[in-house]
Amino acid sequence: MSGRLILMTNDDGVNAHGLMALKEELDRVARVEVYAPDRNWSAASRTMTFHKPLRVDRVRLLNGSVGHMTSGTPSDCVSLALLGLLDERPDLLVSGINSGLNLGQDISYSGTVAAAMEGVRGGVPAVAVSFDTGAGGSEIPDYSHAASFAAQLAAFLLDSDPLPPGVLLNVNVPQLPPGRPPEVRLTRLGGLAYSHYLVTGEDPRGRNYYWITGDPLTKIPPEEEGTDIWAIANGFISITPIHLDMTEHTLLKDLRNWEERNWFDQNG
Repeated sequence: MSGRLILMTNDDGVNAHGLMALKEELDRVARVEVYAPDRNWSAASRTMTFHKPLRVDRVRLLNGSVGHMTSGTPSDCVSLALLGLLDERPDLLVSGINSGLNLGQDISYSGTVAAAMEGVRGGVPAVAVSFDTGAGGSEIPDYSHAASFAAQLAAFLLDSDPLPPGVLLNVNVPQLPPGRPPEVRLTRLGGLAYSHYLVTGEDPRGRNYYWITGDPLTKIPPEEEGTDIWAIANGFISITPIHLDMTEHTLLKDLRNWEERNWFDQNG
């Protein structure tokens, strides 16, 4: 084990099996400190808590090791650690393993990806890891091959430091049939990964309720080839570099024509 430090978090909560599987693999690579939320914050995006104080408690994780449980969001967890609760600056942040994929344009919803973004914002290289756990059920998903791959990637990043400032890696791992070795594809973000629709009903008191939900899209159009959505549909591990700079630089030149025509002055 190196003298490096990895900060871990997730959006499924401190007692999630995906976090535990990942920590046990990362423990072979570096010293690991866990700061994770006390409950599930899926789809929290980059929610930050500014309107109330936060609590942090030392807790025993599922395997008996020590971690830190916070009352905040995934992004809060990272901020708390980086702003002073960690005794030293981490060399890498790893967020996950998320129960379910984070693909395409839908990554903007993800608390898992948001935590990695918060790490990058704080100057720490970061990786978000998600795994296709299927339709769910009573059995605990087998995170072992996703955790093993994530640990190998973490070791590579710690040894080679290849990520420029402002960039994180979004990793998605598919379910693989027994005996099939994992294959990796470097990808770009795809389009829509899920369909969204509204479920309506009436509660026992006669009041209407509305439930926003969605299903994974099953048809992959040709233009998705080379994207994270395409990679997962074809059984590949997807690694997508994500930049915090969301500026559409190619459009700036055209938009500056508005300035030349004094459009802003006339309509401001």
